[in-house]
Amino acid sequence: MSNTLTNKAADNIRILAAAMVEKANSGHPGGAMGGADFINILYSEYLNYDPSDMTWINRDRFFLDPGHMSPMLYAQLALTGNFSMEDCANFRQWGSVTPGHPELDVERGVENTSGPLGQGHVMAVGAAIAERFHAARFGEWMTHKIYTFISDGGVQEEISQGAGRIAGYLGLSNLIMFYDSNDIQLSTETDAVTTEDTAKKYEAWNWKVITINGNDADQIRKALDEANKETERPTIIIGKTIMGKGAVTETDANFERQCSTHGQPLSGAGASFEKTISNLGGDPENPFVIFPEVQEFYAQRKEELIKKAAQKKAEQAKWEAENPELAVKLKKFFSNDVPAVDFSKIEQKAGSATRAASAAVLSVFASEVENMVVASADLSNSDKTDGFLKKTTAFTKGDFSGQFFQAGVSELTMAAIMNGMALHGGIIPVCGTFFVFSDYMKPAARLAALMELPVKYVWTHDAFRVGEDGPTHQPVEQEAQIRLLEKLQNHSHKNSMLVLRPADANETTVAWKMALENISTPTALLLSRQGIKNVTTYETAQAAEKGAYIISDSEGTPDVILLASGSEVSTLAAGAELLEKDGIKCRIVSVPSEGLFRTQSAEYQEAVLPKGVTKFGMTAGLPVTLEGLVGADGKVFGLESFGFSAPYQVLDDQLGFNGQNVYKQVKALLA
Repeated sequence: MSNTLTNKAADNIRILAAAMVEKANSGHPGGAMGGADFINILYSEYLNYDPSDMTWINRDRFFLDPGHMSPMLYAQLALTGNFSMEDCANFRQWGSVTPGHPELDVERGVENTSGPLGQGHVMAVGAAIAERFHAARFGEWMTHKIYTFISDGGVQEEISQGAGRIAGYLGLSNLIMFYDSNDIQLSTETDAVTTEDTAKKYEAWNWKVITINGNDADQIRKALDEANKETERPTIIIGKTIMGKGAVTETDANFERQCSTHGQPLSGAGASFEKTISNLGGDPENPFVIFPEVQEFYAQRKEELIKKAAQKKAEQAKWEAENPELAVKLKKFFSNDVPAVDFSKIEQKAGSATRAASAAVLSVFASEVENMVVASADLSNSDKTDGFLKKTTAFTKGDFSGQFFQAGVSELTMAAIMNGMALHGGIIPVCGTFFVFSDYMKPAARLAALMELPVKYVWTHDAFRVGEDGPTHQPVEQEAQIRLLEKLQNHSHKNSMLVLRPADANETTVAWKMALENISTPTALLLSRQGIKNVTTYETAQAAEKGAYIISDSEGTPDVILLASGSEVSTLAAGAELLEKDGIKCRIVSVPSEGLFRTQSAEYQEAVLPKGVTKFGMTAGLPVTLEGLVGADGKVFGLESFGFSAPYQVLDDQLGFNGQNVYKQVKALLA
């Protein structure tokens, strides 16, 4: 491909990007215009995928980090035939397939939802780990590249440190990142906020660093060639690009490198939209056009890609014929089939902490769920994900034969990496840390919910019973926050997350069964640090699959319904013993997931929590966690302040989380 045609294709991307934003009167044209040269060469010469089979598991992936540069991606994918001119013209409009920030749409070539800066390239790290995981099991014929595109803002986001450290440590040479370094951000030039040497930073993390003119086609090709030959390190290509490349004013004066073009239509930024489109070779009266010669070239490229993919698929077919058992396993990894685990045979110690009960389940998964990857943020021996780790090994550079990812102290990075593994496919991702540190993870958990990724979160030390560590480590408001995702619907009209707080060891086994079987949304397991008296059997705990269920009941209509999740269910049971001595008929209801309970039939909900019967809820978090279920029929006793530093037994008594206080509260309520 001559550079004349290459540059014309890049200008075509610039025209379409600028036109999308202008028509919508909203968006970010400048960065898209500057990054067009790289993405054009990547898609027209390097990125391997099958245009006739966009979900092909062995395709190269492209992860966009700066979601505000969506016009660049949509314009590029218009050249490949994935988006129409009508799609581009409807940018940011109701019902369009071109939202303001890209949303996961693999069939059209969008590999990830990107919006909050920094997360997109970290998902790419997760996908690169997934690629190495599969190559270690099925052979190097499965190798493919993970490309990602980051901006100045993404490099500044703190999450980039975790991604840089981990990718370098693991030697992910299959990861190639283009850094669109135009020295302009939304409100200032970058030198107003940073003077760091990005190249040296990535070199210190063991990355190969190449610095180029990011608008020069030959330099881009040379850098991509070097990056593809690298076998020991990930590569960052620092491309010095021009913000708003090609932009001019009404008098044809240069209007490049202007901060205003970052986040405004060209006409609003001070440039002339019409003169800029003309300057780039387009028709300002009809900018939504693909130049005929560009269209022809991309049509040829499409044919080449389909032929190349067919060759690789033929290699795969040969491998499958020679390795039938592995072929079955590979197909299973990338299917939606839930691994077969006999949960009834998992042995649980009576009275164990639910984090320990989780470890017992994870220990079985390590042997029976071969495509599960478990991660921990430097807490595996405390969040008890080491139940899994003890039966496998952690990833290290050159060795991805195990199934554990040691993330180090970087909860947000870990969560985004697990999203990337889920996006790549073929892996069941699980990650653990203390529940209070879910605060660091919520941006990635929210994107997992939006993308409908089946990531499993193991959040332990679920309440003030962390004890002596004090309020910094004691979650109080976190459960209420994370349960909002059970109330929030995703675009498939389902609860966007399944949140489970099991009452005891048996319910923990069932909760893990539910988590494994949930392939359509993320799942959160909220697990205790301290031992909990059993209130169920494995058989009775099966009813947890309805979100809430009766674990013990009185004869006839109860005088009061006691409801809780987690540790507090056994506290209610202790209180019920005292109440029943006074002749008060009690029903105890375990509510591991209100969100799931709300999806049950009205008849079932009424049977468990009938209207008009006095209800008493207890939660170690904010009372709002149960107020929706208790309603006007009663009261919720919860924790309405930060915790305190003391042994958890002392805290239980001081804060009123014991059977005696349940008795006292219910007596007062009934009176």
